[in-house]
Amino acid sequence: MIKPQPLKKGDTVAIVSPAAALREPMIVQKAEQTLQAMGLNTVTAPHCLTHNGYYAGTTAERAEDIISMITDESVKAILCSYGGYGCVHIVKQFAEAIEKNPKWIIGMSDCSVLLAACASKGIMSLHSPQCRELAEHPDGNATKALLNILFGEETTYSLPPHPLNISGEANGTLIGGNLSVLCNLLRTPYDIFTQGTILFIEDINEPVYRIERMMYNLKLAGVLENIKGLIVGRFTGTKELPGFGGTPNEIIHRLIADCNIPVCFDFPVGHSDENMPLIVGAEAELNVSDEGCRIRFL
Repeated sequence: MIKPQPLKKGDTVAIVSPAAALREPMIVQKAEQTLQAMGLNTVTAPHCLTHNGYYAGTTAERAEDIISMITDESVKAILCSYGGYGCVHIVKQFAEAIEKNPKWIIGMSDCSVLLAACASKGIMSLHSPQCRELAEHPDGNATKALLNILFGEETTYSLPPHPLNISGEANGTLIGGNLSVLCNLLRTPYDIFTQGTILFIEDINEPVYRIERMMYNLKLAGVLENIKGLIVGRFTGTKELPGFGGTPNEIIHRLIADCNIPVCFDFPVGHSDENMPLIVGAEAELNVSDEGCRIRFL
């Protein structure tokens, strides 16, 4: 895997909107202020704040925005402003461009499509806070961790124990993102579920039966039997059904318990107030014990 070069003071971060239009454009300006306070320059893509129905510009405009920032040698990293839906429209053009011009792509939610495309081309990327968290929590732990990674600092996370954790140790390439988005990439060129990896998952506003369906999809496809470890992030806004069979964590635990791999539950990644950045494509060590969970990038 290619790891993009670390940033240094004075480098430029571009902000793009590759999918849905922003409902609150002011958060881009505030996110820029957070980055600038760390000594970085910022630039916004031409259609970053525009609207074309649901989307931030037409498919052609959104593709042109992100490709122009990928090919601009003065831009060292690209921050996705927002997810929503729409990255799949531009993923082919994006993948072709990023393969020739590796640099940090930063995003989450629907932008998991772009992170998966980076992985398919052998390039690391960042599942990370986007503009809202940088704007609303400029001094938050996730914001600080993101900037530390961008500036090349080593990263290790330690968590307290969780009652559903499954103990064990694993080393492997870390892959993952939004569960529903990644499941829809199965059997495409951007299928991220490769053998011998450590998988992390999160999601938002999904009924528990759909979460179970997606996990069964991975189990029946042989994904769960082929991974070395699992990091279960936050499943926020879950629509529970009385008598269905438990919470998302309990459902996932039942389906993974016989796979004989370490599993860490409730890692702070996903659509929550704290969304700690994870390096997609990096080699990582996962250690889960009675004392808690540690994730270390190698």
